[in-house]
Amino acid sequence: MTVLECIEARKSIRSFEAREIEAEKLDKVLEAGRLAPSASNRQTWKFIVVQNENLRNKMIEACSNQEFVGEAPAILVVCAESHLMRCQQDAATIDASISLSFMMLEAQEQGLGTCWIGAFYEEKVRKLLKVPTEYQIVALTPIGYPAETGNKHLRKDRSEIVSYDSFR
Repeated sequence: MTVLECIEARKSIRSFEAREIEAEKLDKVLEAGRLAPSASNRQTWKFIVVQNENLRNKMIEACSNQEFVGEAPAILVVCAESHLMRCQQDAATIDASISLSFMMLEAQEQGLGTCWIGAFYEEKVRKLLKVPTEYQIVALTPIGYPAETGNKHLRKDRSEIVSYDSFR
């Protein structure tokens, strides 16, 4: 599968089979996140793999009561230390988002499903996972074998979002 084919095939999965993820597949997903680019190559991220069933169930409430979050055999939580880039944007959000995107694409390649979760209560997640305050919890995804095909979402035509040489 090419990278573009992987991107085209990826869908948000909100139902998972009750089967564990092989360690080799999970390792490849985490390696994709580790290899992602980061501002000034600082790599300030931390990836928390939540596999404990009791903890996964507690994460449901911390994730706006989205039941499917706890249904997956694992939840990947991506945190990063804040620092401003020269453009005055927070590198934590950008770096963590890039690494999670890479992990989601590798998960797709491995036959695993994911769903980007931005609807969560940071302080609840922080307390549950004992995340130090210097780290921002940026996003998370349940990960596992899909029990559904997911929905294909329409995308805008390229002509609506691309311009050359100026914003237009």
